[in-house]
Amino acid sequence: MNHFQKHFSASLIALAALLTAPLQGAWAATAPVLGTAASFGALGGTGVTCTSPIPALPAITVAGNVGSLLTAPSSVTGFPPDSPPLCSLSGTVQLGATAAYADFMTAYTAIDTNNPCPTDAAHNLSGDLGGMTLSPGLYCISGVGLLSSQLTLDGGGNANAVWIFKAASSITAIGGSVVMANGGNACNVYWRTGTLVSLDNTQFVGNILAGTAITFTTPISSLTGSALAQTDVTMTGASITACNATVGGGGNNGGGNGNGGDNGNGNDNNGGKNHHSKDHEGSSNNPFESSDNHNSNKDHNSNKDHNSSKDHNSDS
Repeated sequence: MNHFQKHFSASLIALAALLTAPLQGAWAATAPVLGTAASFGALGGTGVTCTSPIPALPAITVAGNVGSLLTAPSSVTGFPPDSPPLCSLSGTVQLGATAAYADFMTAYTAIDTNNPCPTDAAHNLSGDLGGMTLSPGLYCISGVGLLSSQLTLDGGGNANAVWIFKAASSITAIGGSVVMANGGNACNVYWRTGTLVSLDNTQFVGNILAGTAITFTTPISSLTGSALAQTDVTMTGASITACNATVGGGGNNGGGNGNGGDNGNGNDNNGGKNHHSKDHEGSSNNPFESSDNHNSNKDHNSNKDHNSSKDHNSDS
């Protein structure tokens, strides 16, 4: 190769890198830092209410803390020390949780500021998300986001992969589910809405940061992540497992005895294209990670077990 050819080849490579950089940047998702809010299964600006459905359930559980920005004991109901308590929790009830609520609002703003919506069609969604398989990245949802069947989030073998969903208004899920596949971690999923989130008969994953309220209905609804609402969180038959449930609540100026600190976010920013493929069906006994020992819908069964053992209690 002569000098001209080498120079021309190098120029082409540089041009290709320059042209693809903005596109990859549009796909990338910058995860927020939840700080002390990460230890809360449910945190509401005006409170958290747990009510038992009819017929009553044996137990409605929250793994993590429960709290309110308000200091009035009546702002959090249905949990101990209420007698009898309708819900159980592994953490504490925290009233006047000003630091945790401030961390939540900082993360809520950061998601919007640090993640401008991409311009490509694949990352701008509308209507029902059920039936899709989405790779890591930033997705913006116009109108009301719906979920009536399974949504699969495929990590592509990267346990640090991040998904951020920005909904301009609300998300309504009825009879749907969100499943992690191929190394994806539920704690690296973030749902930011302009208004409310309603989960009915739905198994949901990810940290919900709602502009108004979050409601759970029906006995089998569940969330792996934190339910953080600017107004209230209402649970009528649901279970929540916070990603940092073992961390003390921290940062409250009222009731409760948590002693948690801020939890930094060590996630890589991962971009990815949206591929509507249903070949990866991930399942796991771990509520946070997919097992990645997934059975393909194709005719071949792979003996390769992709178990990601990386433990990352990050910003979630």
